[in-house]
Amino acid sequence: MASATKLDASGEHGPEESGTAPRLFVFGLGFSALALAERLKPKGWQIAGTCREAEKAQALQARGFTVHRFDRDHPLPDPRAVLAGTTHLLSSVPPDGGMPSGDPVLDRHGADIAVLAPGLAWAGYLSTTGVYGDRQGGWVDEASALTPSGERGRRRLQAEQAWLALWERHQVPVHLFRLAGIYGPGRSALDSVRAGTAKRVVKPGQVFSRIHVADIATVLEASIMRPHPGAAYNLCDDDPAPPAEVIEHACRLLGVEPPPALPFDEASLSPMARSFYEDNKRVRNERIKRELGVTLAYPSYRDGLKALLAEGK
Repeated sequence: MASATKLDASGEHGPEESGTAPRLFVFGLGFSALALAERLKPKGWQIAGTCREAEKAQALQARGFTVHRFDRDHPLPDPRAVLAGTTHLLSSVPPDGGMPSGDPVLDRHGADIAVLAPGLAWAGYLSTTGVYGDRQGGWVDEASALTPSGERGRRRLQAEQAWLALWERHQVPVHLFRLAGIYGPGRSALDSVRAGTAKRVVKPGQVFSRIHVADIATVLEASIMRPHPGAAYNLCDDDPAPPAEVIEHACRLLGVEPPPALPFDEASLSPMARSFYEDNKRVRNERIKRELGVTLAYPSYRDGLKALLAEGK
């Protein structure tokens, strides 16, 4: 996979150069977080984290990660011991609406994370661009008002606020990362076209922003190298586009006919899939470039799908 990191000549060094082995603990060692873990592990980082299923835990342990089971109903056993030595912490666990904060990590282990604060160099929370709500195709950046339009977006905003409270009250160095639609190996328009499940849904004027999972790892690593606690970053590419256009391009790359155009009002979509169409916005990403020195490896879905096809993924 192409390297996605270009940092300016600031003289700053990553923690792996400090002479001690940094330790990343990830709540929710899933698709996006695993991309970061796989990048850091060869650089000498210790990686530990959580997942919900025993089978997945075994697979992750076979890849050299220390893994614990966690969800709201199964908090970490002896959390202070499990988290001991953590220098960097990341959560990709989505909010579930439970009380009091809606975030299962904070509700179960917020106090344990606060205890880590003196030794934590960086903490990150993976949120979504859904916190901006609907802009009828207009642009948003990190300074835009947070006006989520659906329940999922409202839960995300509540979770963001709870994580920022750890910074404000306990000096846990929290950073927020608002992710657009994620794609990558095994999770792209190429896969849905190959599987015969792709739908070319047409809703005039509708656009989505996207981000390749490798570029997510790039931004997270760049933030680790240049901490700015309390900051929020949009993670998206440079090319917001209609979803039907992405399916059409994937079909061209694979040399197959695209599925018939399907008007949105006639499309049979799951409630979650339909909820994505409630928001229509274009997301700016200048902050990750300006403050973190990031150059995206895949600035458009065209670049990302071309690379995935070339890699056989």
